Amino acid sequence: METQVSYPTSARNQVKRRHDRGFYDHATVHRILDSSMLCHVSYVIDGQPYCTPTFFWREGTRLYWHGSSASRMLRSQTKGERVCLTVAHLDSLVLARCGFNHSADYRAVMAFGTAYLVTDAEEKERAVVAMVDRFFPDRTASLRASNTQEIKATSFIAMEIEEASAKIRAKGVADDEEDYALPIYAERIPVRTVLGAPEPCPRLRDGVTRPATLSGYSEGRLLEDALRDAYFVEYPNG
Repeated sequence: METQVSYPTSARNQVKRRHDRGFYDHATVHRILDSSMLCHVSYVIDGQPYCTPTFFWREGTRLYWHGSSASRMLRSQTKGERVCLTVAHLDSLVLARCGFNHSADYRAVMAFGTAYLVTDAEEKERAVVAMVDRFFPDRTASLRASNTQEIKATSFIAMEIEEASAKIRAKGVADDEEDYALPIYAERIPVRTVLGAPEPCPRLRDGVTRPATLSGYSEGRLLEDALRDAYFVEYPNG
């Protein structure tokens, strides 16, 4: 079972403050990763730190992201750069009875590894499909095939997760015990990213309708639920 497997801990990925909020098991880390499509990749070029937002996806314990072949981020990571990839979900704003105790509920992951440029033809071919189908299952089969120039202009970076940790706060208002007697208003404000109503392209040809494979992306659903469901359609074994 995945819940019995954890990433190794070291001084690099161990949660230093509030150890009770740290998780290292694959199930927790992967659940947070799979409910997002946007990550931030941190790396260093000539002593200067950079952090780039990009779309990503997971296959087992390997992460993939892509971008223009001319991008600085991808060029810098072709030689086996050490990187840190992060994902974060903001779940609530927490207003306490003291400024010090104001906080937020959140779920976050930090993953460490060595990035490499995907050069194997078969791996890149799979990535070209996965960068679409991981989020929108079976969609590639219905699309115009990417031409040679488009594929050449796109590079993929992969990273085996060597170490990772999740940090979760989910306690809402947490004041000092003596402060609960104070006549001060406190609350938790939930935060959710919710899908709106689809807006079809105004230049659709007559008779072209929304495919059933997009039913998971329906108005009112949480984005993270849609993304997680799509993940398990594409990767049923996780």
